[in-house]
Amino acid sequence: MMTRCAEAVRLAVAFAVALMAVPTLGLAQVGSPAGPTLIGIGQLPRDLSPWSMFVSADLLVQAVMVGLVFASVVTWTVWLAKNVELLAARRRLLRALEAMSAERSLADAYARVGPGPGIAQALIDAAVTELRLSSDVSDKDGIKERIAMRLARLEAAAGRDMNRGTGLLATIGATAPFVGLFGTVWGIMNSFIGISKAQTTNLAVVAPGIAEALLATALGLFAAIPAVIIYNQFARSINGYRALVGDAAAEVMRLVSRDLDRGQSFPGLARAAE
Repeated sequence: MMTRCAEAVRLAVAFAVALMAVPTLGLAQVGSPAGPTLIGIGQLPRDLSPWSMFVSADLLVQAVMVGLVFASVVTWTVWLAKNVELLAARRRLLRALEAMSAERSLADAYARVGPGPGIAQALIDAAVTELRLSSDVSDKDGIKERIAMRLARLEAAAGRDMNRGTGLLATIGATAPFVGLFGTVWGIMNSFIGISKAQTTNLAVVAPGIAEALLATALGLFAAIPAVIIYNQFARSINGYRALVGDAAAEVMRLVSRDLDRGQSFPGLARAAE
């Protein structure tokens, strides 16, 4: 029994030494119809750079890779455009909110903020419009309720407008890994077909096809991970922007309520809004 174990150990050691000797010789076995031949390991059948793998990939896998690269470009384009839009909107809103909070009446706030494309101006315009339409109504609570309804609709519209484009990020983040996986499965299927035709499982023959397939998965993750991170960042930023819009609406309501309690009329303000 001990003799057999020792013999098995000697055979295993000899086999390991033989395997370790192959890299030192710089040789790799490649199957061929005439039988196995030896080539240098540095002379692999194909270059394994990303561009070479893309060029050598199947047409469907190439289409998947191009789509994922385009999705990544869309992700960073949305990130840049939405950041610029959100930053500009926040700055305008903060300036208008600061101006409104320092005024005693809606007319003063309207004169201070002035006309413009911002959400604060739209909120003031909505309040002025309702005051003009309700100039012959004496029910203060009804006027406040109608103004609040107008402001609530503007708040919801501002949130929808700021969310525009972020749905693409959610779609890319959710689907890009699976699209890349589809390309990988298709590429590996082609690799197995090539293995069957070549009648060899040598790594030098199999590696390029498998590497091309795995490149699709890598591109899927490259497109999906930034999309998810950017989408979460925008979700937090847009929630903060909505809170600022709510603050502006509340400030407009305070000014309206203060003016109504004073019994102030708004003919001049209504004419200015027109």
